[in-house]
Parts: sequence; structure tokens; C-alpha cells
Amino acid sequence: MTKDGRHRMDIKPGIKVNIVLKADQKTGKLTQGVVKAILTNSSTHPHGIKVRLEDGQVGRVKEIL
Repeated sequence: MTKDGRHRMDIKPGIKVNIVLKADQKTGKLTQGVVKAILTNSSTHPHGIKVRLEDGQVGRVKEIL
């Protein structure tokens, strides 16, 4: 099992992650932050679980740090 952000059970509020913002999907630029809320309801997602960071930014988790 990988910690690449595609499995909801690996992600908890308060952990540090790298996400891709919607605006950065073409470039793949990563944004680092701390998870405030998990927005994806399904247990897995092929592009990463969508989260809201503590600073309010929303994106899909690419790496769990």
C-alpha cells in the first residue's frame, strides 16, 4: 500500500501533505500544507483524495509527508 494520497484512510486532519491545486494541474506544481478537512467521500480516488488545507487552499493529495 502506497502513501501517495489515493486512499482516504491514509489521510487525517493535521498531517502534512503535498497537493496539486486545480490551477496547477497542467504543470503538476505541488503545494505543501496541513490537512484541515477531507473533501472526497469515496475511499479511493485515482487522482488523489481532495482536501482543504488549513490555509483554505483545496487540491488533490499527491504525497503524504
